[in-house]
Amino acid sequence: MHRLSSVLLIAALALLGGCATEKMRSKTTLLDETLRSYAATIRWGEVSQALNFVEPKALAEHPPTQLELDRFRQVRVTGYNEQPVVPVSEDEMHQTVQIELVNVNTQSVRSVIDRQVWKYDEAGKRWWLTTGLPDISRHD
Repeated sequence: MHRLSSVLLIAALALLGGCATEKMRSKTTLLDETLRSYAATIRWGEVSQALNFVEPKALAEHPPTQLELDRFRQVRVTGYNEQPVVPVSEDEMHQTVQIELVNVNTQSVRSVIDRQVWKYDEAGKRWWLTTGLPDISRHD
């Protein structure tokens, strides 16, 4: 009987460990999907759609100005080169992205570095960009 209890205990622990691993895998999968979708949104220049990735609190505290939004209309994204995601904690990831831009009026080419911080919202089961839209007024 003692052996059966030990086997059941080991099986229960393995199952719980598997649930934790599955939860983490699901969160990682969700992060990958979010990053891919955000990158595509930026590549296509869909700034209004990109705002949907920004954490509501961050967006309320630092909404983009009309000038910042107008700047996005003056450029075309020609490159979006991501560095690997750097985990800070289970619920926070950092990613550095080099964004290549062409000014549609002058045809000048430049790039900006976007240092993104992504945080997981357990209640909403989603990742939020807490650093806002890229600052394309900078020249890196």
